Amino acid sequence: MAALNSPMIRLNSGYEIPQLGFGVFQVEPSETERIVLDALDVGYRHVDTAAAYRNEEAVGRAIASSGIPRSEIFVTTKLFREDHGYESALRALPESLERLGLDYVDLYLIHWPAPARDVYVDSWRALEEMRDRGLARTIGVCNFMHEHMERLLAESSVVPAVNQIELHPAFQQREMREYQEPLGIVTEAWGPLGQGKYDLAGIPELVAIAERHGKTVQQVVIRWHLQEGTVLIPKTVRRDRMIENAAVFDFQLDPDEMSAIASTDRNLRVGPHPRERN
Repeated sequence: MAALNSPMIRLNSGYEIPQLGFGVFQVEPSETERIVLDALDVGYRHVDTAAAYRNEEAVGRAIASSGIPRSEIFVTTKLFREDHGYESALRALPESLERLGLDYVDLYLIHWPAPARDVYVDSWRALEEMRDRGLARTIGVCNFMHEHMERLLAESSVVPAVNQIELHPAFQQREMREYQEPLGIVTEAWGPLGQGKYDLAGIPELVAIAERHGKTVQQVVIRWHLQEGTVLIPKTVRRDRMIENAAVFDFQLDPDEMSAIASTDRNLRVGPHPRERN
């Protein structure tokens, strides 16, 4: 199947990332190859994995057997927090590439700042070096809060291209986004639908908008992310849901609807707190 009609966002590295991607967090390794093949067949061209997910090998097998040219698939993986530190990080990406069966990844991220370890700046220097060696076209971070980003910017020379953070209607991270986006750091949303940890269909504003457009509340939320300018990586193991999640390019939310969704922010974090994930 042809690639999705996903908008592309230009990163500060000069490369472009498909705004709508596909995540494989908590996808069993034994199921990952089939699921990623389904996603690629549906038209997704941006796959997000991580060393911590233990499914990089299966992602690589799916890419290899898909028949899609490598240059057409944007692949992200991440540095496991156990591999933090300059020397450890230098070893970690080549190991991920071996598991993926790839010569490079399009985006390599520090998965968590792990502040108690206090070596994320050293890890970042290793990522800079690996970018320069061509092992990662673009480098960035995940789950960095203001204090982590401030220190990284003060002690290194490369501005992260991406900060992948928890972001969904009940946790919109406005302050962090307003800080980082003027610096050229793209916001990428993980858990963009709330990971099923609260009921999207129980939010009246979303239900009203979905009924108005003849869409599901999940499609409305995906559309909201796209119009907000965030990259997002919804995850599902069902092909029909992959198709549904991608059917979001035939309608537009108006300013009042965008404002209504903004009003649903409850500062409700459903995942781990970055200061505590060490």
